[in-house]
Amino acid sequence: MRELAPLKSHDQIETARGLTELSPRRPSQANLRRALSTAYYAVFHSLAATIADALMGRSRNDAWHQAYRALEHGSARKACQNMQAMREFPPEVQSFAKTFVALQRARHQADYALDGRYAKPAVLAEINEAEVAIARLEAIDIRHRRRFAAHVLFKRRQ
Repeated sequence: MRELAPLKSHDQIETARGLTELSPRRPSQANLRRALSTAYYAVFHSLAATIADALMGRSRNDAWHQAYRALEHGSARKACQNMQAMREFPPEVQSFAKTFVALQRARHQADYALDGRYAKPAVLAEINEAEVAIARLEAIDIRHRRRFAAHVLFKRRQ
């Protein structure tokens, strides 16, 4: 069976923005919720691609796909919340980690706390934050991306 191409984070950001523009007046709550969720997935897939690229190179072979698919939502959140470990990384990585955690929380709220109400400007601000975090992560030196990939994927043993 042929592997599917990984989702492009920038396409997901544009999809999230598009969801806020589907209605000529005010976007529906369903579209705003979906936009928040899509913004989180843009960040998640950006991290998965960063991990695969950093550890396996940019060749989209079986090993690359295995590294891409190794990322888990919960363990990634815990790694990003580990303040002691995060202090070892440049500010761009720390910022990405904070955005990752905040957007994961926002996605959970949007997907499961159905009594919440969302405003288009706030959702667009979250989407913009996701886009900036992705761009900053992609721009840092490969050695920092490799260290971050190892931090997110592997347990640290004493």
